[in-house]
Amino acid sequence: MKLAAIDIGSNAARCQISSVLNQNGSVFFKKVEYVRYPIRFGEDVFSSGYISDPKIEKFVKLLKAFELLLDVHDVNHHMICATSAMRNAYNAPEIIARVREEVGLEIQVIDGETEAELINKVIYNFLDERNYLHVDVGGGSTEFNIYVNREKVASQSFEQGSIRHMQGRDSEELWNNMRLWTELNAKKYHLSRAIGTGGNINKLFEIAGKTPGKPIFRKQIEEVAAYVASLSMEQRVTDLLLNPDRADVIVPAAEIYLSAMKWAKLESMIVPAVGLKDGMLHSLYERFHPERFIINSIS
Repeated sequence: MKLAAIDIGSNAARCQISSVLNQNGSVFFKKVEYVRYPIRFGEDVFSSGYISDPKIEKFVKLLKAFELLLDVHDVNHHMICATSAMRNAYNAPEIIARVREEVGLEIQVIDGETEAELINKVIYNFLDERNYLHVDVGGGSTEFNIYVNREKVASQSFEQGSIRHMQGRDSEELWNNMRLWTELNAKKYHLSRAIGTGGNINKLFEIAGKTPGKPIFRKQIEEVAAYVASLSMEQRVTDLLLNPDRADVIVPAAEIYLSAMKWAKLESMIVPAVGLKDGMLHSLYERFHPERFIINSIS
């Protein structure tokens, strides 16, 4: 069986196709195709409220390419989710209708709570007995989740993300709300470690030279973020080999992760290389094989 997840974010659109492998009652997802395109809907939406015509044209072409990938890989089931930028775009309904008519694909615009629930499906595998603050920073929103004994006990989505922060589209009130929510829950649940997901924290982890599976410390994130901030955009692309659409948002994203850790008084973070698309694959499998296997790994 092959499954596909298409994640339409505020910064980029991603398509991942994975084969499902069953081994001794457990399910493993083996990635066979992954495409990421920097569509950057957030640039338009967070400044004007609309997705521009040039980006709509590119997006329709991109979805046609994704549809061809699903076809040539003989994908059995797929899911397409759009997040913050599409949630906030006034012309999102027209775009969704056009994709449905011209491409034959159905886009589901999900709210922050649903986004967090999908990510939760893969975060669970990386938790232990510690109490965690999970921070997922996207281009347009940030999801906070609290885990106690591997169970989610609190969550909140904020319309704050790397593109919004870069554009100065956030407010003091929003930052205060994020801080108060984090401080209250950190005190209530006695948090001991953070867990970070999202492309920017994965890249910061990589630049820091950390070993997968080992935690990164807040001081190390601060040092890496300061180093990246000291470089020009050109140097970030040529020296650090960052994609241009990553080079300009990585420092604003780091500020959100670091703020959350400071508010919660946490010194370390684990960074599993998973995200929304992985949770979507889990959800797809569960839809067609409820309670049949234990899903415990993605590769």
